[in-house]
Amino acid sequence: MSSRSQHPQVKPRTDRPGAPWFFRYHARELQPDGSVRDIRKYREIGPSKGRGALTRKQAEAARDELLALMAPAPRHASSDQDGPEDAMSAEEPTSGPVPFGRLARLYLAGYLGRQHHVSEPTRQKEEFYIREYLLPRWGMEPAERIQPKTVEDWLHAAFTSWWTMHGVRGIMNRIYRHAEGHGLWPEGRVNPAAKARLGRKRHKRERGILSFDETARVLARLGQPYRLVIQTCIATGARISEVLGLHWKHVDLEKGTIRIEQRVWHQEIAPPKSETSRRVLGLGDLVAQFRGQAVLEGAAPETFVFRPKRAPAKPLWDSGVRDALHLAAQAEACDFPGLGPHSFRRANITWRQQVGGSAIEASRIAGHSGLNMTSEYTFVSAERQNELTRRIQERLTLAATSISASSSSAAAGQTEEKDAHI
Repeated sequence: MSSRSQHPQVKPRTDRPGAPWFFRYHARELQPDGSVRDIRKYREIGPSKGRGALTRKQAEAARDELLALMAPAPRHASSDQDGPEDAMSAEEPTSGPVPFGRLARLYLAGYLGRQHHVSEPTRQKEEFYIREYLLPRWGMEPAERIQPKTVEDWLHAAFTSWWTMHGVRGIMNRIYRHAEGHGLWPEGRVNPAAKARLGRKRHKRERGILSFDETARVLARLGQPYRLVIQTCIATGARISEVLGLHWKHVDLEKGTIRIEQRVWHQEIAPPKSETSRRVLGLGDLVAQFRGQAVLEGAAPETFVFRPKRAPAKPLWDSGVRDALHLAAQAEACDFPGLGPHSFRRANITWRQQVGGSAIEASRIAGHSGLNMTSEYTFVSAERQNELTRRIQERLTLAATSISASSSSAAAGQTEEKDAHI
């Protein structure tokens, strides 16, 4: 951002729904030629009308919070050894009500600022929601005066997706918990985000899996390398980003396994989603296909297993896999909006339990941190339900037949005893 002092005017934009408050500010951006250019940028804050509307005072406070966030963090003049969290702690005095914005900046500089603690996709997602939603609405609100009902109403007004509400509430919750470790929130006190209720969980897209028969038909229509990519997702339960991130050095053809040590994110290599995501997975009957591809590709340890012909140094695009999958599914009349490589991760977790694997085994193989997430991925199809129902019914029928036979035997015995007495 430009070093000039900035205090731009906040105005409502009447040509947009909700007449959102906005301001324009100066920023410095690096140009392709290496030069730095001072430009004017536009930023919306929040609605000035309707549900969740901000007053002018709230909008101006949010503007100040955003400008402070975009400015370089101040540092202690006495020492160059202070970390980002020390700089944030010195930003404001701790006496009096602490604004939520200060807690958010502490979290950004501390928890999210640790390069090897948080994955890049998570960091960018959380920074986006903090800057675009949390700071504009709550930046200048005293953290201790924010009420759960107010947070709850705002979440339902600002977002239509249950999962987005869940994610934003989680970020807000983590900000408070991070502040607790710095003495800016009472230890053990439940924060307002944790008390906000989201209502019944709901999904915007259909969350399903193809049947065994549909999967076989779709696979038959896929060309290579897309077919082997999807087969690997089915066989191992790995995420598409993990499969496309495989180098040949991660494939052990003798043991028939792959090692998940990295993934592809925006066509770049990134660490796995979590530590539990680092795992070894079995390929089963796919070993022969991997061996054939290794011969065909002249596999080198540092090259990608799945790579485009035009750019062999890069991994295959996941969008290409999805497009090919939808076309094949459409041809077999079994496509649906939520269908994708991730559907086959769900299928693996579901089928693994159907063929006798335990939920714990399915969870470990999937790289989940707990069984709750595994349960979200497990689907019980109508066919499976009928199979289990028939087993119950067969046992009931057997029991009823046994009782009937016992009753008949007892009745016959009584008749014989009566006849002998006569």
